[in-house]
Amino acid sequence: MRIYLLGFMGSGKSSQGKKLASKLGYKFLDTDQMIEKASNAKISEIFRDKGESWFRDMEADVLRATVLYPDAVIACGGGTPCYFNNMQWMLARGVTIYMQQPAERLFGRLKSRKAKRPLIAGMDDAALKNYIIEKLSQRNYFYQKAHHTVDLSEHGVKDILEMLEQQYGQLR
Repeated sequence: MRIYLLGFMGSGKSSQGKKLASKLGYKFLDTDQMIEKASNAKISEIFRDKGESWFRDMEADVLRATVLYPDAVIACGGGTPCYFNNMQWMLARGVTIYMQQPAERLFGRLKSRKAKRPLIAGMDDAALKNYIIEKLSQRNYFYQKAHHTVDLSEHGVKDILEMLEQQYGQLR
């Protein structure tokens, strides 16, 4: 089973996804890492040198390559579901989980890591808060289409495993 983890940057898709994959004995994939490997460049360099449009094209390509992995947990970029019919594609090829975090918690998590995130690097605190609120508002339409929503401020990997096994049977 392919499990696609969706959510805003800094929501915990990669950290929780690695744990989930380990518990299931599945491969862990991160679309941002796949893009960096395929393009031989950091995400920040891609945004700077080639732009967001090129990045989104590459993102769609690597997302579609995940079909080669039947048992995998895939951490998707925050904007992945919002472009190129990616959300419908994931819904048809795996289980999608929206890894939800409140805006304030996202702000706390991202505030100290802005330099590593090309879309928010250089923003002051007020701009970052506004960006998070605005982008969440725009992306919620897509995030809410996920098969499941998990509030990570209240639930962890153990809860996700239980939910998946109740819904889909034994996964390991």
